[in-house]
Amino acid sequence: MKTLHLKAMDENAVNEITKAAEILKNGGLVAIPTETVYGLAASAFNESAVANIFKAKGRPNDNPLIVHIAEITELEKIAKDITPIAKKCMDSFWPGPFTAVLPKTEVIPASVSGGLNTVAVRMPNNPVARAIIKKSGLPLAAPSANRSGSPSPSTANHVIDDLDGRIDAVVISENCEVGVESTVVTFATEPPRLLRPGAVTAEQLKELIPDLIIDPAVTAEPEKGVAVASPGMKYKHYAPKAEVIMAVGSINSFCEYCNTHKADFDFALCYDEDEKNLLIPHLSLGENENHEKQAELLFKYLRDIDKKGYKRVIVHAPLKEGVGLAVYNRLIRAAGFKVIDL
Repeated sequence: MKTLHLKAMDENAVNEITKAAEILKNGGLVAIPTETVYGLAASAFNESAVANIFKAKGRPNDNPLIVHIAEITELEKIAKDITPIAKKCMDSFWPGPFTAVLPKTEVIPASVSGGLNTVAVRMPNNPVARAIIKKSGLPLAAPSANRSGSPSPSTANHVIDDLDGRIDAVVISENCEVGVESTVVTFATEPPRLLRPGAVTAEQLKELIPDLIIDPAVTAEPEKGVAVASPGMKYKHYAPKAEVIMAVGSINSFCEYCNTHKADFDFALCYDEDEKNLLIPHLSLGENENHEKQAELLFKYLRDIDKKGYKRVIVHAPLKEGVGLAVYNRLIRAAGFKVIDL
C-alpha cells in the first residue's frame, strides 16, 4: 500500500493529489481524509472498483455507499428530483458533514446504492478530499476506511491498522476533527427522515425541516429484513473486539452499578463527572454535556480498548441531544444493541 504524505497544500501536495487521482481514475482504492472520518474512495462509476471496496472492507453488499462530490454542479449527474427543502439544506450544510439521500440517476450502479433507487451524496469540507475529488474528475463512493463493523478510522494509522495490503494507497494527512460520520437525511420520503445523526444535529435540521422525522433505527435496532437507505443502520457497527454494554442512567446510578458489578467488567468509558466515584479502570470521554469532544474521542478510545486487551466494557450512555445523539447512535451499535436501563 502506497502512503501519500499531504500535510499542507503546497507543491508537494499537488504531486500527491495527482498520484491519488490517477489511482482512482485507473480503478484503484485510496483512503482519503475528510472532516468526519477517513473514507475509502473509488470511482462511483466503476462497478469493479466499487466491488473492491466491499471486498477490502468485508462489507455486506446491501449496505449503501455515500458518493462524495467537490462542487454542487456535479450533483445533477448522479441525483434527480431535488426538492426545494433538500436544496435549502445543501445550501446551509455543504460543504460539511451532511449527506442527502435523493433519487438516483442511471449512471449510479446498483452496487453503490445497495440496490435501492436512491443515492446518498455529500460534499466534504476538507480541502484534501475535495482537491482529490476535483483532480480525479469523478464522484467518489467512499464508506469509512476500516474493516466492516470495527470502529471507524479518524487517523491514517487507523486505516493502516485495518486495511494495509487490501487497498492501493492511503493519504497521510491531518486527523479528522469531527470524529464521527456525517448526518444522513433522506429526501426521498415526505416528510424527510433523519437516518443517521452526526455533527449537523437534529435541532439544526428542524430549523429548516420542522416536520423532520427521526427514524426509530437511530436509537434502536431496525426490524429484521428491512432494506436501509443509509450506511450504519442495519448491522452491528463501530465495535471493538471487546464486548460492549451500554448503560443508561444518571451519574450516581452508573457509578453505583459499575462498582457493585466491578467483577463483571474490566473497563468503563465514562464522563468527567463519573470519574471520582468509579472503582474500575476507565477513560473519560470528556464532560457529560461536551458532545463534540465525545464524538472526537469515541472511535480512538474504542480502538484503544482492544490495544489494551480489555474483554468486557461498560459505557455510560450520552445524552440524546445535539451531537450527543450521534454518539449514542454509534455506541448502541458498538454494543450490538445490548443496553442496561439503570
